[in-house]
Amino acid sequence: MKKLLGLFLAFAMALPASAALVDNVDAIGRIDVIGADSNRTPVGYPTAASRVMAGLSADLTEDVKANVLFTYATPWDGSLSGNTLNGYQDSVYLSAANVVLSNLFDCFELTLGRQFYGDEDSMTMYFGPKSGYMVATIQSPMSLEAAKLTYADDFKSVTVLAGKTSHEDWAPISSYNIYGADIRLNLTDAMKAQVYGYALKESSADPEYTGFYGAKLSYLPEAFGLSLEAARGHEGNRLIKEGADAPYFVKLDASLNMDAFTPRAAFLYQKGMVSGFSTYAPGLVAGKYLTAELNYGGVIADARIFNVGMDYNWKKMKFAVDGFAFQDRTAQSAATLEADLTATYQHNESVELFAGVGYAKLGGDLKAATKAQDATVYQLGTTIRF
Repeated sequence: MKKLLGLFLAFAMALPASAALVDNVDAIGRIDVIGADSNRTPVGYPTAASRVMAGLSADLTEDVKANVLFTYATPWDGSLSGNTLNGYQDSVYLSAANVVLSNLFDCFELTLGRQFYGDEDSMTMYFGPKSGYMVATIQSPMSLEAAKLTYADDFKSVTVLAGKTSHEDWAPISSYNIYGADIRLNLTDAMKAQVYGYALKESSADPEYTGFYGAKLSYLPEAFGLSLEAARGHEGNRLIKEGADAPYFVKLDASLNMDAFTPRAAFLYQKGMVSGFSTYAPGLVAGKYLTAELNYGGVIADARIFNVGMDYNWKKMKFAVDGFAFQDRTAQSAATLEADLTATYQHNESVELFAGVGYAKLGGDLKAATKAQDATVYQLGTTIRF
């Protein structure tokens, strides 16, 4: 990593003298600062942290772009106080380093190298930096070492992917070979469809293959929005083999556009953990803190979750109120009830500030696991993108 960082700095310093080699050089990155407090703060998690992601994007030649992005994330707990320059340098990670070839054969885009992948709100697959409300984190985002090929026109987008998970500071997570495809269709101006499937291979594991496949249908006219997504896991010692008791989920979302007000609702029914690469984390308390304390399976992996809420937009402000009910999938125990209030101020297109408070009355398995009757979380932070 020291050599990579040195090469990056040398490249940045040499740009003015080497302008003929590259064109349209842009600084890329973001800064996230978040503070949080709770009567249920997970062990090992700081109450405040910051993350700086910075790099360069440059056109190497016509239809060829190179991207390099580094991440430095640190807790505000004094653990790095008095550290040497080499010590800080060892905390800098290479999050992205790739080349993008556009208009390949006049119709494809090919991305080669370390890259982010997926949608941040995905129920199944996202490699990249999380945004907004979260437990203050000290980890850089996961990436993929991959080759990604995309074909897109007005009606469809088809992406195929082959690579390996990359996690320089995610040692507890296994490293997988990953293969997959994602097809998205614009059926009408308002109706969208998505079909996807991924296989993960770990040669030393039994079963050797795991993965999932699913589909999502969305109807999004101006007045309201509806979406339905379902996915199912698979595992075995050959590609795409159904297990005896495969996990699955069904998720329904609905919203109503009333100008400044947007009422919305969601329902998730999930049996087992379909994917370990989801960033779905409902609620400031259960989704952000209790999942960190009890792990993903303790809150979401076998559950039915109800959510009703409303957004209110006023000038640069957005307020949201949400209610959640978390219960085991078969409703054999009392539900955990949560209420959240959040506010976001959009300073400009690139800068936002946010704050929120959440309260949960624990019930059933969550109450037994945490040996508590309630949990409260306060969060505030800012995100600056450039």
